[in-house]
Parts: sequence; C-alpha cells; structure tokens
Amino acid sequence: MIIVLIVLVGLIFPTWTPGIKGDNSISTLEQVEINGTGHEVMIRGVDKHNPIVIFVHGGPGCSEIPYVRKYQDLLEKNYTIVHYDQRGSGKSYHFNEDYSNLTTDVLVEDLLALTDYVTAKFGQQKVLLIGHSFGTYIGMKAAAKAPDKFAAYIGVGQVADTVTSELDSLQYVIEQAKLADNTKEVERLESLREPIEKGEETTPRSIIRKYGGAARLIDDNMDYYKGFLFQPEYNLLDVVRYLRGISVTQKMLLAEEASNNIIDVVKSLDIPCYFVMGKYDYMTSVNAAQQYFDVLQAPMKDFVLFEQSAHYPQFEEKELFAEWLNKTWKQLAH
Repeated sequence: MIIVLIVLVGLIFPTWTPGIKGDNSISTLEQVEINGTGHEVMIRGVDKHNPIVIFVHGGPGCSEIPYVRKYQDLLEKNYTIVHYDQRGSGKSYHFNEDYSNLTTDVLVEDLLALTDYVTAKFGQQKVLLIGHSFGTYIGMKAAAKAPDKFAAYIGVGQVADTVTSELDSLQYVIEQAKLADNTKEVERLESLREPIEKGEETTPRSIIRKYGGAARLIDDNMDYYKGFLFQPEYNLLDVVRYLRGISVTQKMLLAEEASNNIIDVVKSLDIPCYFVMGKYDYMTSVNAAQQYFDVLQAPMKDFVLFEQSAHYPQFEEKELFAEWLNKTWKQLAH
C-alpha cells in the first residue's frame, strides 16, 4: 500500500521550475497553446530584458527540460533561455492526440509559432536559435524558412549527411573494439557496414556511448534518471509521457530525416550560421558536419570545435560554451 501510494503521489505531484533571484528575473514552466496543441515551455533568466535564446531539443522526442538547469546557470545570467518539449515529446505528449501524421514540417511550424510567442511576450524582434542533434534538423529548416525571426542559427551536434555520419561512427567503434580486443563485437559491427552504406541501418547508439562517442565529461543517461526522480520539472506521469512520446514519434521522424537529407533540404541560410561540435562526437560526426559546413551558403559562418567533449559540448564544457556564446553575441550585436 505504501508503494502504491508513493507511485500515485508521484504521478500527480505538481511540477515547477525553481525561482531565480532578481526583481526582473523569470522562471516559468507552463503549457502554452501553440498551433492547436499544448506545448510545455520553460523560460528562465536573471533579466527579462536579456536576449532570448531558444533551444531545440534532439532525440527525436528527447526533452532536455528534466535536467538542463544544471548546465545553463551561466547562460541564465546573460540570456533569457527558452526550452520547450516538441509536439508529441515529454510533457507535450497528450494521450488523446493522434501523432501518426507528425512530420518535421509540423515541428518547424510549431517552432516558428513559439518564436512569435516569446518575441511578443518579451517585446523583442528576434531570438538566437540553437538546435541540438536532431533539433538541428528542425532548427535549420526553421532558420531557412523564416530568417527574419532569428539573429543567428547555432547547430550543436549538427546533423549532416546521414550515411557519411553513420559510417564515421561505425569506423570509430570498430577501431575502439579492436583496441579492446573484442573480436566478436568487431565482427558484429563489420556486418553492419553494407546496411549502413545503403542507409538501412545506423551504428548502435549503445556502442557509440560505450566508447565515448556520445559523452565524455558527463553521464547523459544518468542526468535523465536523476532529473526524472529528483528534479521538480517532471513527475512520474511526465516520465510516462516522455517514454510514450519516443515510442510513438521517434522512428518515423528519423525515417523522414534519413530520406530527406538536410544537406539537400537546406543549402543556404540568410543569417549568420555556426556549427558547434565536440571533437569526439560520433552521434553526429564532426567529419560529416564539416563537409556540410563547407558547402552551406551563409552571409557569415563559423565552425567551432570543442576539444574535450563529444555530442554535448554545451554541457560537457559549459563554461567554455558560455564564454564562446557571450563573445559571439557581442559580435552579432555590433
């Protein structure tokens, strides 16, 4: 009975995001109606007059709201930080809604509407758009479609040619498995080469993670577990929503990405563009991102490499990332 009671309380326990000291600070976590459905939006910052930054999470379906506060304290000092759970993801998953026709175009329209919402809310004209991992696919398409809404685009763990990236990842884990004298794993991975070359398979994420191609300075999986259990932004029902959202939407959105290569979808941007990569990123490989960067047209662009991190440089090297972002914003503002 005690266990049942604890679970029931966990399912309905109120959620919030902790306050920030300051007369002009903001710290809100709420459902916002966007394009006909509720989106969970978290907004945090020391001063509401600071520039707005919208983060677009990856996955697909992998909200960062459950744990991201621990990595953005420095950013909150100089920016108003907006995180949101995309349609069908996390707290934006609704059990009574049909997501069978969900596409990245729908997610792009949601992002553009969210941008309008926050710029009107804070009386600003543009926001700084930052996509992470699969979120860069959404972010690139949004920046290309409505460049007037954004001061610049930043792709962290930028997606590029899927097959190139997956082959890079495959080669990396094969080399690591050889160093570990894991013959059976090498054989298994080699058997994936042809299907990956055909675009039918991907390099197993568990093995990429095992060999440090996902994160090196943080434990990203543990961040989720601790966020789900101990942070106030999510309760147990939200965890159910999170897992359900992934199971319903992730496969079809990844299939769409694979069949509609971003390097063909977005060939140019009309705003400043930055690719920010961790040197050891093999979830979205540095080599593939660099090849895309080299052919992408933009009025100003820069390829930024963080030397100690993998797929999460904004978290793994948060001090350096905050320093880089401050410097970059100053250049954009002038």
